[in-house]
Amino acid sequence: MMGMDRNGVNQDGWRLNVVLVVALAAMMILSLAAGKVWVSPTAWLGDDLSALIIMELRLPRTVLGAAIGAALGMAGATMQGYLRNPLADPGVFGVSASSALGAVTSLYFGFAVSAWLLPAFALAGAGIGMGLLALLAGRSGSLILFTLAGVILSSLAGSLTSLMISLAPTPFATTEIVTWLMGALTDRSWDDVILAVPIIAVGMAFLFATGRSLDALTLGEDAARSMGVNVLRLQWFAVLGVGLTVGASVAAAGIIGFVGLIVPHLVRPFAGHRPSAVLLPSALAGALLVVGADSAVRILPSVSELRLGIAMSLLGAPFFMALLFKMHRELS
Repeated sequence: MMGMDRNGVNQDGWRLNVVLVVALAAMMILSLAAGKVWVSPTAWLGDDLSALIIMELRLPRTVLGAAIGAALGMAGATMQGYLRNPLADPGVFGVSASSALGAVTSLYFGFAVSAWLLPAFALAGAGIGMGLLALLAGRSGSLILFTLAGVILSSLAGSLTSLMISLAPTPFATTEIVTWLMGALTDRSWDDVILAVPIIAVGMAFLFATGRSLDALTLGEDAARSMGVNVLRLQWFAVLGVGLTVGASVAAAGIIGFVGLIVPHLVRPFAGHRPSAVLLPSALAGALLVVGADSAVRILPSVSELRLGIAMSLLGAPFFMALLFKMHRELS
């Protein structure tokens, strides 16, 4: 049983959030110190090269990683609550693929010479993806139509991205596109933080606002409607929230997969199974996971730094398989 006070507040959930905040703070401090060259905290505020590395390279990278992890974690928890499917991921919407297509378009045509153009194209791709998703899903708020629309959009955007890679005008453009699609926080600056974090914050506000409606939706669409839930409004909040969070994340760092799939499952046994109770812990755990994974890829003894997107795929794919086996055993 979850610990509840006399007002019905989930005490275990608050304890979990406190633990995650402390763990995230510790991980961010470790992230600032970690790298091929370890920098002692005593040198962070000096006037030498070490302080410059911390303030201009590692601190924006750590802040951006935490923001992206929180965005993807909350987006995943919202998706699983909205679709009532434990295997749901922000990629189901097709917004991630649409955002990637926008970024690849800028690389294909050589528009990424400006630091702002690639993120702008990625955000435009996410916006177009959200619009198409709304048109395909219609006005009914149907989960089935919505899921099918997301699958169609994701497939279309993925196919167009592959087409651009195969028709890239130069080998350099091909390499640039493929490298960017792998996802990484390498060489990110305060400009990337200023671009992504405000958009992520707005998107997370939309996602957080879906909490009570998601709780009602666990009883079914008809029951939720009878309880006063506006299913179409909920759908729009989910689309806007996922579109803004995932679009800004892809614009800043490329595709970093499996975060939205993994973290809701990790926190759900401790936070409870109400979708609203999982949202905030998923954001904190997502931030912790991405910052921790980014720290790990920096300290690996490799010639070149392992891309964060590859590291998350290596971590997420076995988790996904284990989840499938667990569900298979429960159903058989």
